[in-house]
Amino acid sequence: MLTSRWTRWSIVPGVTLGGFFDGILLHQILQWHHLLSLVPGTEDLRAQVLWDGYFHALMYVVAAAGLWGLWRAHRRLEGGSGPHLLGGLLIGFGLWHMLDGVLSHWLLGIHRIKLDSPNPLMWDLAWFFAFGMLPAVAGLYLLRRDGGSGEGLPRAGLALLLVGAVTVGSGAWALQPPPGQSFTTVVFSHGVGPAEVMAAIADADGRLVWSDPAMGVVVVDVGPDQRWSFYRAGALLVEGSGLTAGCFDWVRA
Repeated sequence: MLTSRWTRWSIVPGVTLGGFFDGILLHQILQWHHLLSLVPGTEDLRAQVLWDGYFHALMYVVAAAGLWGLWRAHRRLEGGSGPHLLGGLLIGFGLWHMLDGVLSHWLLGIHRIKLDSPNPLMWDLAWFFAFGMLPAVAGLYLLRRDGGSGEGLPRAGLALLLVGAVTVGSGAWALQPPPGQSFTTVVFSHGVGPAEVMAAIADADGRLVWSDPAMGVVVVDVGPDQRWSFYRAGALLVEGSGLTAGCFDWVRA
């Protein structure tokens, strides 16, 4: 079932779809946890959101590698059918959640599915089975039923384009602000003090809306054309101006 390159490479985008699903739903929309919620020394919101951003950036890299592998397999006429591709994606999706559960939740203990639950293990196990084992078993079933033949090569190219669109779209969704969001979130480095932050906001003709006590994370009402000016003042990341910045849009003040 997993002997062809097409099948093996189709698992990789499935892993990234699982990662994007986790990051978008649990980190941003529901905000049940961040990547390093339980790691000592990362209580600062700047560190939490920054590592969420690095996580999404890594998912982009892995997705690009998976799509490249699928394209090479297709060019070598090693593509499979649509169900074969879907089976690999489901296996990858489930594999991500199973690995995340075993490594992140139980062995490393860097976060749990629902941190504020009185029974976090129940949520971990429910997520493990619902989004880990069930999709993986469904994917294996599709591969076994489809047989892994090389039939349907003309459709494989269309399936590959669809997978690419879904993967890129999932990542792009992570960069978008919530509906109706008109403010910009800025994260400054530890060496930038409150006076320098206020000066940067004034230089950008902005208005301070909210900040944490140390003014390391601020929400500013500022024009889109002025966002990049915060980098000159020592900002680490600015919403809407870089790959990982979309993670800030969903943080509750």
